[in-house]
Amino acid sequence: MSRIVIALQNDYADWEPALLMAATRYWLNCEVVTASPDGQPVISMGGLKVATDIGFEAINAESFDALIIPGGYAWEQGTAFDFTALATDFRDHGKVLGGICAAASALAATGVLDDVAHTGNSLASHKKYAGYRGEARYLDQPQAVGDGKIVTAAGSAPDTFTIEVLKALGLYGPEAEEELAAFAAEHRRPA
Repeated sequence: MSRIVIALQNDYADWEPALLMAATRYWLNCEVVTASPDGQPVISMGGLKVATDIGFEAINAESFDALIIPGGYAWEQGTAFDFTALATDFRDHGKVLGGICAAASALAATGVLDDVAHTGNSLASHKKYAGYRGEARYLDQPQAVGDGKIVTAAGSAPDTFTIEVLKALGLYGPEAEEELAAFAAEHRRPA
């Protein structure tokens, strides 16, 4: 059973990890653990109050198969957690590391995206971070990008983010494809 930790902080974008959490927990029988900086409840951008399971200090690559970081306004407010140590730990241990929206830019700031194909809300949002050196590997596209065990996406792509994370975990098969196809149906053009 895969263990996935979702790193939440106040003002996180609640729609970004929702489909991934439901798909892995409900359809694929994974253990989904929620974490916050201090283990205390957090409130999403939509006002959803989440009582998390653990604090960020309990996250490590030896205990989890994936670290997923949703975006949100914490970065714009200057209150976001620095994920450098955690991101580097998961990358160095060959574990799945996913960032969507502002969290993709936060991963850019850590340097873990410098040598892999990646995307995000925009290249400009990544370039706001002085430590980012991955411009040559940035893909300007609306769908999520998976490169090995690292997955990034714009905030508008929670469906493809979910699919790419499942692929990175080795969990994307016929059952997951069938269940998730319904969520992407609105994006198909009529014939």
